[in-house]
Amino acid sequence: MEKGRDVAAHSNKNNDKLPNIVSSASKPPRHSGPYAASHHIRKIVACALVAVLMFVGTAAALVWVNLDSAIQDGKLNFLPQNGESEEILDPNAGKPITFLLIGQDTRDGNNKALSGGTADEEGIHNSDTAMVVQISARRDYVNIVSIPRDSLVDVPSCHTSKGTIPAQYGVMFNSVFSTAYREGGNLASAASCTVNAVNSLTGLHIHNFVVVDFQGLFDMIDAIGGVDVCVPVDTKDTYTELDLKKGWRHLDGLQATEYARMRHGTGTDGSDIMRTTRQQYLIKSLFKEVTKKNLLTQSNELYQLAMTAIRSLNFSSGMARTSSLIGLAWSLRDLQIDHIYSQTIPVVAAPYNPNRVVWAEPAADDVWKKFRNDEPLFGTVQKDDSKSDDSNNSTSSPSPSDTPSTGDTPDATDAPDLSDDGSPSAEPSPTGTLDQVSGLLIMPDGTMVDPDTNGIVDPETAAIRDPETNQYVGLANKYLDNVICGVPTEGKTESKQ
Repeated sequence: MEKGRDVAAHSNKNNDKLPNIVSSASKPPRHSGPYAASHHIRKIVACALVAVLMFVGTAAALVWVNLDSAIQDGKLNFLPQNGESEEILDPNAGKPITFLLIGQDTRDGNNKALSGGTADEEGIHNSDTAMVVQISARRDYVNIVSIPRDSLVDVPSCHTSKGTIPAQYGVMFNSVFSTAYREGGNLASAASCTVNAVNSLTGLHIHNFVVVDFQGLFDMIDAIGGVDVCVPVDTKDTYTELDLKKGWRHLDGLQATEYARMRHGTGTDGSDIMRTTRQQYLIKSLFKEVTKKNLLTQSNELYQLAMTAIRSLNFSSGMARTSSLIGLAWSLRDLQIDHIYSQTIPVVAAPYNPNRVVWAEPAADDVWKKFRNDEPLFGTVQKDDSKSDDSNNSTSSPSPSDTPSTGDTPDATDAPDLSDDGSPSAEPSPTGTLDQVSGLLIMPDGTMVDPDTNGIVDPETAAIRDPETNQYVGLANKYLDNVICGVPTEGKTESKQ
């Protein structure tokens, strides 16, 4: 019994509310009223905790099931070419992830109204946009390179769902997609053959793709509540009735889709090359909007955004895995906007057709070499874990909120003199002075030069042109946001004309 008392004493020392089942102490027995009430309370609390955990678990399971169902609904089989098999996306492999982002120009369904198509055009599927996207092995930067649809290229034979398309020579790049859709009869054939062409042209080994159409882009932008963009000049497109005044504008899904696609009216020279630079800018603007969301306070909104985005996209079979996509998204949680590098592949006018272009060599291959070597398009690879504070990359500049909001914002017309009026931290250069506000080199004659591409920047539109070919290579985003439009006042971004 002494031993029993020692055990009881030890137990009661840790929890003096436990019933004394060893001695005849004054505490009531288990069947008495006070103990029974206490026991019932603990049971109720325990049941409540179990119910909460079950609810949370069920909610998480439902979220997973809904996401997975949406992903599988949009899955497209990757059709292997040249003996290569599909590649399963593994965000934890410590390797760069490269895929082809394809914007589909179709008149089917709701896309007809968005594209201005007619009933006669239903069933036609073209490629309106093609971007090679590479996420670095360290997940600390993203490269995006646009391939102009008007590029004249030679492409190898390709296997579709219904047979093989022979090699083609001197064809427009976007025709690869439409030809494969027509011959194969499905989106999987069109996307797989486009990937096959890109691999042949670049020396890359891409096995995955993502396809989005007009309606998908429209839905995604509306799901995040619209997107802020800087419109450098008054823009009016009579084809789509898009009418935007110069300055910061908050665009809804329809306006943003039209802005990304426009080739007519003011604010554009009608070229596909210039359009690619706006599309790159829009992607970065979308990224800014998404990263403004608070995971804790806006979890439902983020869930709805994720569902809308996934329903708007078609993933290749190697990417259509819920756990992989969630893991990839999580691995990019610390990605900085100024580490999204973008440009259009260098081109020159085609020798026999001024309305078409061909890739400029060796400049084009130099771009793809960086992809093959897992290197950023601009700057150098970070060798340590510290975050870079370099924000001088003009084609991937920080958002306006990253710049000081106090003081006077430079006017675009004064841009060439920025280096002479006391701009902060101006650094001398053998060929010009680096201005921290615009991120550009200001040359002695007032010319503005993008330090990454060495391109000449248009002071009115922020467009960057290659000094040798005079073709567009990108937009000077930092100059566009901070100088042409300036830092927007909170809540003052205009949503209409």
